[in-house]
Amino acid sequence: MRALKYLALAGLLGVAGFIQAAPVRAAPVTYRLDPNHTMVLFSWNHFGFSNPTADLGISSGTVVFDQQNPAKSSVDVTMPLSLLDTHVPALDEHLKKPDFFNADKYPVVTFKSTAVKSLGGNRFKVTGNLTVHGVTRPVVLDATLNKVGPHPMTKASSIGFDATASLKRSDFGVGAYVPGVSDEISIHITTEGSVPKTDAAK
Repeated sequence: MRALKYLALAGLLGVAGFIQAAPVRAAPVTYRLDPNHTMVLFSWNHFGFSNPTADLGISSGTVVFDQQNPAKSSVDVTMPLSLLDTHVPALDEHLKKPDFFNADKYPVVTFKSTAVKSLGGNRFKVTGNLTVHGVTRPVVLDATLNKVGPHPMTKASSIGFDATASLKRSDFGVGAYVPGVSDEISIHITTEGSVPKTDAAK
């Protein structure tokens, strides 16, 4: 009997040791993007003379990032045209008119990812649906993860990344003055976000 007790105790200790040594798989983490540290820049060619750049900020956005399985990650962002900033007020107003964005009828731009693929290291391909001017088209973002970890200012778990893409604005029904004003639009996004305090406290 004593031998059986020793065997049972050894078995329990072995199981406990296995559980303790087993790697813990991190669950997907949801980050809320910070509008004050986010820029959605897009640029175009103007009759061959210049390449203006405008900033379309975000009102809200979330990134769900799974370090162990990036395919489970996602992005969801809302960009109201009321935040459009070209640094030229008259141009801001013109871009919101019906011959371009028609902001009165279509006041927001949205992006919702449909797939995230790791390319190795800190590089990812994010495929998603971009909705502009009431038209939804697939767009691919080439994303670079800048950093994941505690933010030195807030101590909150945070994430930051950059992304680039290109698209044809005529695909979204915004084709005024093509080809004098280029159809191709270059996009550069930089953003950071943190786990909301209410979520972090759970």
